[in-house]
Amino acid sequence: MKILVFNCGSSTLKFKVVGLDQDTPFGQEQELVWGIVEKIGGEAMLKFVDETGSSLEETASIPDHGRAAERVFDWLGTLGYLKSKEIDGVGYRVVHGGPHFFEPTLIDDRVLGAIEAISHLALLHNHPSLKAIRAARVRFGSEIPMVGVFDTTFHLNMPERAYRYPIPLELTEKHHIWRYGFHGIAHQYMLERYAIMTSTPLEKTRIITLQLGSGCSAAAIQGGCSIDTSMGLTPLEGLMMGTRSGDVDPHLPNFLAQREGISLGEAEILLNTKSGLLGVSGLSQDMRELLEAESKGNEWASLAIEMFCYRVKKQIGAYLAALGGAEAIIFGGGIGENSPTVRSRICAGMEWCGMIVDEARNERVIGIEGKINIEDGKVHIYVIPVDESIIIARNTVRCLIKSAKA
Repeated sequence: MKILVFNCGSSTLKFKVVGLDQDTPFGQEQELVWGIVEKIGGEAMLKFVDETGSSLEETASIPDHGRAAERVFDWLGTLGYLKSKEIDGVGYRVVHGGPHFFEPTLIDDRVLGAIEAISHLALLHNHPSLKAIRAARVRFGSEIPMVGVFDTTFHLNMPERAYRYPIPLELTEKHHIWRYGFHGIAHQYMLERYAIMTSTPLEKTRIITLQLGSGCSAAAIQGGCSIDTSMGLTPLEGLMMGTRSGDVDPHLPNFLAQREGISLGEAEILLNTKSGLLGVSGLSQDMRELLEAESKGNEWASLAIEMFCYRVKKQIGAYLAALGGAEAIIFGGGIGENSPTVRSRICAGMEWCGMIVDEARNERVIGIEGKINIEDGKVHIYVIPVDESIIIARNTVRCLIKSAKA
């Protein structure tokens, strides 16, 4: 089967055509063509790569994710992928599944409506996915089945003590208020890849996975299942991120609304889009730019980096307690995969638990898989570049096969 995968960020659209079937071993999928549209909402940057490795790179005015998807369809059409049912299905990463979706789901009008209804819980993410889905439905109608793969699914088995908030029970039940968790597709990829790399059965895993990029989250994984994660009802909870504050005093939005003369909604937008690394540094949400600024003596950039690393370290400590120890810590995401400096700072001072970085190894592992702890370290430290498209494609195939048998 050939599965077209869409992964929509707040201003990006990544896509890949993956060849696989239900028996394809993990990691042996065929990655046929791929690409990305960046800086959606203005003059966007496009890079599309075909099966020969030849690339198309250009800029174009792309106002939204729907138009970005249309541009992808046009390009795939020139390669013949949209003729004679060359694409067997389309899989979409959808960030928030809310209380409705507990597994990969065939997309129809009802599903679209349900995703739309909970989009306020993922301000930066669900709407972009919806625009791409609707563009595909206009182009293909019902000819090609489409599947939503939800970031929240991986965390569905967390124990009640982890997923419930300490608020009145009737409000929890009435409004479905609990900690859903996000980045589940990324955490699942790190888990499955770690299990293969170390020949560890999933049911015997005890690890902490760190997805550190523009958005950041941690997960405590035991026996192949997420038992806790740092994000909650929305992707705003948890670690400090590129533009998101992460954990703050719950009264802060109301405090800001009163003192700044803004609405609660505007305060929430401020915490989502103007805080985190960007807010503290006053300079950038990009860790690379902040590290460069720090090297030139920018104290606010330095403080932003220090706060970021400190909060990740605290989360690791909490999950070591929740798990009763761990065999490995895994770094993924743009920062986790590509910044030896940040990894080293996060791990500094963790020698007490046997988590010790080999700095020479650490410096060599940039954008590739690798083990970065000292040889006799009690807690192993890995870098595993995340490929969410593989998990999305595999779940899409399972959903399509299950649907065909129903």
